[in-house]
Amino acid sequence: MKYSLLFLTLLFGLSSGAKPKHSYVIIKTSKGECIVMLYNQTPKHRDNFIKLAKQGFYNGTLFHRVINEFMIQGGDPDSKKAAQAQALGSGDLGYRVDAEFRDSLFHKKGVLAAARDNNPEKASSASQFYLVQGKKFTDEELDKTRMSRMNGRFIPDSQRAVYKTLGGTPHLDGNYTVYGEIVQGLAMVDSIVSVATSTGNRPVEDIRMEVSVLKNGEARKIEKRKLGLKRSPL
Repeated sequence: MKYSLLFLTLLFGLSSGAKPKHSYVIIKTSKGECIVMLYNQTPKHRDNFIKLAKQGFYNGTLFHRVINEFMIQGGDPDSKKAAQAQALGSGDLGYRVDAEFRDSLFHKKGVLAAARDNNPEKASSASQFYLVQGKKFTDEELDKTRMSRMNGRFIPDSQRAVYKTLGGTPHLDGNYTVYGEIVQGLAMVDSIVSVATSTGNRPVEDIRMEVSVLKNGEARKIEKRKLGLKRSPL
């Protein structure tokens, strides 16, 4: 009996200390906060975002571009000390992240994706990102978007269903790397897109962020309590 109890104790200890299946970050703003799961299918973007978050890079940067029914964009290093009327969106860290397009990862509402300039490789900005709000589409609207803005790109039925019920921005698929999704606190995005904006879609009132990486214990609790990710392929 003692041996059995000892074995169960050791087994429990090992399982409780197991690494979570994914990495998570928390983004805090004056308009709420959200927890983002980073996809394992996009390791270059995942690791780069974690590196910057651990360095404290994002702390104090702005969500500098906000468009209702589209997205909120942030992470410009120039935004930390930007004057109120200063144009933002061109700041960088001197390197890009290789594109990581995956057919299964698409621009549904709540995803985290990388901003970029017009480089031919479609490589991502090292730091600038956006969180999708988007809108809901009908089948007719999706068909029209396919032909007018997606060069006829096929939209799988499973993704169509999401765009019709949850919403998103399908015309961005295959052009910008999607590398995470909000798993808690989606209301933050809806709150931020509702603020007043001025030139360049910049919020009249600065919306700064604080970004940190969740510890393993917190990540495991999320996966156990809210996500049920045992069968997730991501």
